[in-house]
Amino acid sequence: MTPPLHGVRIVEIASIGPGPFAAMVLADLGAAVTRVERPDEAVPGAAPPLDPLQRGREGSIAIDLKSTVGVGVAHRLVGEADVLVEGFRPGVMERLGLGPDVCLERNPRLVYGRMTGWGQEGPRALTAGHDIDYLAVAGVLSTIGRAGESPVPPLNLVADFGGGGMLLVVGVLAALASRERTGRGQVVDAAMVDGSALLASMLHGMRAQGLWLDERGSNLLDGGAPFYDTYRTADGGFMAVGALEPKFYATLLERLGIDPAHLPQQYDRSGWPVIRDALEEAFAARTRTEWAEWFEGTDACVAPVLEPGEAAADPHLVQRSTFIDVGGVTQPAPAPRFSADALEHPHPSRPSGADAESILERLGYSPGEVASMRGEGAVG
Repeated sequence: MTPPLHGVRIVEIASIGPGPFAAMVLADLGAAVTRVERPDEAVPGAAPPLDPLQRGREGSIAIDLKSTVGVGVAHRLVGEADVLVEGFRPGVMERLGLGPDVCLERNPRLVYGRMTGWGQEGPRALTAGHDIDYLAVAGVLSTIGRAGESPVPPLNLVADFGGGGMLLVVGVLAALASRERTGRGQVVDAAMVDGSALLASMLHGMRAQGLWLDERGSNLLDGGAPFYDTYRTADGGFMAVGALEPKFYATLLERLGIDPAHLPQQYDRSGWPVIRDALEEAFAARTRTEWAEWFEGTDACVAPVLEPGEAAADPHLVQRSTFIDVGGVTQPAPAPRFSADALEHPHPSRPSGADAESILERLGYSPGEVASMRGEGAVG
């Protein structure tokens, strides 16, 4: 069996965050990804980076994209590629001579994936930003946090990786499917602010039905509901409770030894403080390990809150091999899984520029041309 994207060749213009994440996912799915670095990042004899986001690349080459010769090498890479992924601000690739018009003229079947924060146009398109900014403007950040407290940044998982990198992967795969039908490539404009808004689609539906209040920390899924929250245990750990449905809530109370007759109705908002007090008192009586064992195998929708370093040892994740070792670094395994195709174990990151010789040879450059490029500094 071969991976689903076997035979797909991708050029990744090195960037940070969501761009490398998208390239990692595509490489995990079997694509042959060539990562294009800057020459000043290529250090002879350097060890490969430990960053899982750079795993699985077929090769790494350092090219000076500000030189005519370097851009010529990039054009050859584009000519043989199915996909290009870049994460610069709008206009940068155009100024380098590698914009979508140039690349699609050279390779009409190319899928040109663009990863930005604000998108290719709009008042903020050329300004800097990070995950927290895109979430703020998309109306997502205001919903995350405790009642009466400031909004809490959800790491950089939502805009960078969910609304950014993963959305770019979806766009690239959709464009490849479209190419099978039309024979033509196209540009994929994946903006983190768009993806962040898209991820909140259900929230907008709930607001329209009057099921979501704009007061942070007062709703069903934002920590407002006592049966969808976390609780401190006797040893200072936490348990996560997600007993939304009445039958799961009933199981939760039964396992905690709480008589529902002594509590307000589950969905009576006015009674939520009383229910929360009862749950806090109950969970404080045992350790996290004790509660995890007590709820194991039940439908109470309760799970221990594990630290990142603990997750790989969770029995369920161990059986599923959710975490793997790549180059001595424990990290999430490729996902999703396929019934007819096999995902290979990813290999570690490549040192920056380590594969210049083999890549240039594949592109048809002679040893003399390669030596000349190195002498000019066009290739690191």
